[in-house]
Amino acid sequence: MRRHRVLSTLLVCANSRRCTTAGALSLSMSGINTFAEPKPPGNLLQAKDAIKLDEELMTSPGFSIDQLMELAGLSVACSVAKVYSPSKVLVVCGPGNNGGDGLVAARHLFHFGYEPVVYYPKRTSKPIYTNLVHQLDQLNVPIVPEMPGPAELKSDFNFILDCIFGFSFSGAVRPPFDSVIAAMVQSGVPIASVDIPSGWDVNEGSTSSTGDTPSIEPDVLISLTAPKPCSRLFKGRHHFLGGRFLTPKLAQKYGLTWLPRYPGTEQCVEVGGDLGGSGSSESTCAAAAAAGL
Repeated sequence: MRRHRVLSTLLVCANSRRCTTAGALSLSMSGINTFAEPKPPGNLLQAKDAIKLDEELMTSPGFSIDQLMELAGLSVACSVAKVYSPSKVLVVCGPGNNGGDGLVAARHLFHFGYEPVVYYPKRTSKPIYTNLVHQLDQLNVPIVPEMPGPAELKSDFNFILDCIFGFSFSGAVRPPFDSVIAAMVQSGVPIASVDIPSGWDVNEGSTSSTGDTPSIEPDVLISLTAPKPCSRLFKGRHHFLGGRFLTPKLAQKYGLTWLPRYPGTEQCVEVGGDLGGSGSSESTCAAAAAAGL
């Protein structure tokens, strides 16, 4: 009888655009190990927890840094492809992992039919980054030595992909990125920021009132793994979640069971205004699929 109830619930999910709370309860009572039903967020991922979570992803599921970077960069490219039609894009990369995500995203955008141009002023000699640069060289993706000025940005590019600083950023923006961010803002070209808008404090948001660098106010924000506290202050058009590598166990540990579910084979999902996400209605169906039913 219990098996019959579970199968009935799954049939409702398969034939409905929305799985109900009752369906989620039936699955839970059937002993299926699922994420909890999404709810308004109690936890956004603080910087210190984001660092710990990255470390756990590389030890407990056993992801390598290049795996995480590849998945993150792919999700970034998929996110911007939902907003901007194939066109010329400047990908501005910083010296750390956020910059690596940008290099990966530039490669995928090329294959998606875009015309990426990369500005990467603080290169590192680490093999993972030199390999990513080599991959772009093989595709003849331009890596320019100088940051275009505001007028050139406005005339030549449809949007800018901001991959300068990630969640570990703190303090004042230092050269050359202070003038880089200034040019981006002054150009008026739409900006898509990866994880956090570069120059923002990960917990407090924009710090433009206390520094000389103008604040990026992105058109698109792509949060990786989970939204950070500063994302509450995002006022742009589209907020996506990307980086499809979070396990149920880690979601539970870090209080992230409210996150929206990725539909089907998608590498990103749009997050709703309450940070509960447009994908939350699919949670029971996703849980059933994860259980192999």
